[in-house]
Amino acid sequence: MTRWVAIFDDLPGMADIRQERESLHFDYLKENRDKIRIGGGLREVPGGPFLGALWVLETDTREEAVRLIENDPYCRSGCRQYRLLFWGKAFEDVPVIL
Repeated sequence: MTRWVAIFDDLPGMADIRQERESLHFDYLKENRDKIRIGGGLREVPGGPFLGALWVLETDTREEAVRLIENDPYCRSGCRQYRLLFWGKAFEDVPVIL
């Protein structure tokens, strides 16, 4: 498995999409929790408006990570862009627990 970090930026209109598709988005995350290991919204300050999100994925290929991202109900809206980066975690022998 290879680890990837997806950094999402919300585009205009995403606040409405979040309201409309929130349950679909969370269902999608649950269905794919074996690959989308960590996910959550990003804000400048606690309680502020969402500006984007971050996922940590573990997939066999980059193409699989792209497929997971682009099939998410939030991304399919066209109101979100992303960067997908390989993540080489330091201290591989130390487990990360959040």
